[in-house]
Formats: sequence, structure tokens, C-alpha cells
Amino acid sequence: MLYVVKYSGHFGFIKPWTAVRDSETFSQQFLTPSMVEGIEKKLFPELLSEKGIHKIVRHKLTYAGISRQQEKTQTLGWEYKKQQKMLQRPQSILVRGVLLYPDLYLAFHSLVDAEQAATQHICLCRNEDILWPLDVIQEYSPEGFDALEGFELQFGNGDGAFLVGYNRFDGETMYGSIKVSPNPLKSHGL
Repeated sequence: MLYVVKYSGHFGFIKPWTAVRDSETFSQQFLTPSMVEGIEKKLFPELLSEKGIHKIVRHKLTYAGISRQQEKTQTLGWEYKKQQKMLQRPQSILVRGVLLYPDLYLAFHSLVDAEQAATQHICLCRNEDILWPLDVIQEYSPEGFDALEGFELQFGNGDGAFLVGYNRFDGETMYGSIKVSPNPLKSHGL
């Protein structure tokens, strides 16, 4: 049996792992292993010194749509302008997606862990993108969790897996295969 906490918010931004952003990787639709590990460490600070994911056994993400927004960035390096005798940091414009009305389901094997998680908010990326837990913890079988609408990245390097980034905690490569429900976007309950 899985004990599931549902988190909801008005908007949320998930930072894609690559410079080409979600226009080519579509990484807005899933959470990488290091993102789930970071959420777990926020919910269970006693695990800060532990490596890996220990309590969150599955997750699923759904949303109503994506709002594409532009962001101005600067490179880390400097460019020397010889004629002006000055250093300059080149700028560029990135288009990033912000999830509208995201719902995130976190599944636990332990009711005690689900109860602790249900008393706290989480952030998908930035502190202003807060998702709040709903009051009710629901019980699902693994098949029932599969039936929830949304996107789930199943971690590992098996059949159909692809590179999803580099772990923020240890720098290792992360792989997974995406599991998509028949209707992964929210169709009700906005």
C-alpha cells in the first residue's frame, strides 16, 4: 500500500537540466532523481547527511498548462572588448516554462512519513513557487497510483531510459524512463 500526499499550487517552475531548456528536452514534465532527493531532504531534515532517496518511493506530476516566459541571462565568462578596453559579460535570452496549477503526488510506504510530509510545503525550484499539501492522505495500490493522471520519471538505466541530467549532490549522471498516463494534463479541478 502507498500513502500519497498531494501538493497543489497556482504555478511552479522546474529548472531544466540543460542549456537548451525545455524547448528541446521537454524536461518540464518530470522531476529528476536529485530534485526528488532535494524535496525529501526538505521534508525530512534528518536525512541531510544521507545520500540517495529513502522515503519517497514514487511521484507523479500534472499541471493545467505551461506559460512560456523569457529570462535574460549572462554567461559566467567575460569577453574582452579590445577597442573599448573593457571586459563585458555576454547576455542572452532564454525561454522557460512555468507550470500552471501544478499538482505533485508523493508516495510513501510509511503512513508516519506521509503524515510528516503532509504538514509541510515544498518548492519545485525557487522559493516563491510553493506547493501546499492537501489535508487528506490517500491510500493507493501501486496500480491505483499508476492510474493517476500525470508524468512520472522512473529512475534507472533500463530499457527506454535516457539521460536526464547530473545529480546535484554527487555529480553522477542520472537516467530514467518517463511514464505518462493516458491524459497527463489536468482536465479538472483548477
